[in-house]
Amino acid sequence: MPNYSYQAVTETGTEVSGTLEADSTDDARQILAARGLIPSRVVRNEPGSNLIKTLNDKLSTVSVPDLILFTKQFRTMFNAGLSIIALLDVLEQQCENPKLKSAVVEIGQDIKQGSSLFNAFSKHENIFSPLYCSMLRAGEISGTLPDVLDRLIYIIEHEYKVKKQIKSALLYPQIVIVLLIGAFIFLLTFVIPQFVKTFKKAGIELPLPTKVCIFLYEFLDAYWVYLIGVVIGLIALIWLYLRTDSGKLIKDRFILRMPIVGPVFQKGAMARFASIFSLLQASGVSVLESVGIVSNTIGNAAISLEFDNLRDKLQEGRGISGPLRNSRTFTPMIINMIAIGEETGELDLMMREVAKHYDYEVEYQVGRMSELIGPILIVCLAGVVGFFAAAILFPIFDLTKMVK
Repeated sequence: MPNYSYQAVTETGTEVSGTLEADSTDDARQILAARGLIPSRVVRNEPGSNLIKTLNDKLSTVSVPDLILFTKQFRTMFNAGLSIIALLDVLEQQCENPKLKSAVVEIGQDIKQGSSLFNAFSKHENIFSPLYCSMLRAGEISGTLPDVLDRLIYIIEHEYKVKKQIKSALLYPQIVIVLLIGAFIFLLTFVIPQFVKTFKKAGIELPLPTKVCIFLYEFLDAYWVYLIGVVIGLIALIWLYLRTDSGKLIKDRFILRMPIVGPVFQKGAMARFASIFSLLQASGVSVLESVGIVSNTIGNAAISLEFDNLRDKLQEGRGISGPLRNSRTFTPMIINMIAIGEETGELDLMMREVAKHYDYEVEYQVGRMSELIGPILIVCLAGVVGFFAAAILFPIFDLTKMVK
């Protein structure tokens, strides 16, 4: 069925645009009229332009700040009393991100056809996470959509801030490691060979560091093409494997067990779990459904597996705290707080306190990680410099003795 692009005017006088499928231009105009729109322009899309639009939609991304701004605008207009259809029309005009704008158009069309917010937003899972959609459903069911949007904005902003802190802490080590590797290759391929020629002409016995440098240089010089191919192949294989379920599980378990970085990601996952769980419980979502949502949004395959096991035990009629006591990831503090929340019936309040505690812990661990990584990198840098210094200076000392 052909695809048509249209521009139309709503009953409130707002201009809207989008795409739809129809057998002809007249059918497209009739469909728009049935939706309560007055079409001003209807043009058939050629297959090539459709392909370009599809590629643009797939390649473009919606950033977290764009999503935060969209949610804030949605909340503000909803609180002002605008209907969902009217506020989506306004958001369509204000969206600068083409992918988000296209999604808003399709969401508006679905809602006009009688779809719920949850079903309309769920069709765009590459933009709106399962947590986002589930919170909208909880707000629709309970009639507390403004409060749910407030909590949703808070958690998105908070997680974005934490991720920026972690990325900022890891930026310096990444730069140093890249420069370290670059310096190693430069010294090995350009500096060391010049000295080696002099040492060989002098006929002196080369020390072990110098012999190692010569071996590495000759190996790189003879097999550098094959070495690049092997490295690229290994990277591709590892990347493909890490996209599988077993690869994600092994990677996330490894990250959690790393000495310095592991505690940051573990406490970050605990803070995310407590924040999401408290929001879902306060919004009236059942415990079983909350555990399922958290499993899909926690961001760590190892912890998600524990949630899947927990969900199975909840279906058997068990509580949350009991099964979690056998977990290797969840700390005694969070398990005890869950147990108290279950006994008192204030699980959402307990989880909110846990979230505050682990938010502080994450900030502390990020700062500590930065403090610990710095000295480690300095030691590594000193080791590389010392190795090349020994490879060059030891033969020079021997050459000086021979000259004397």
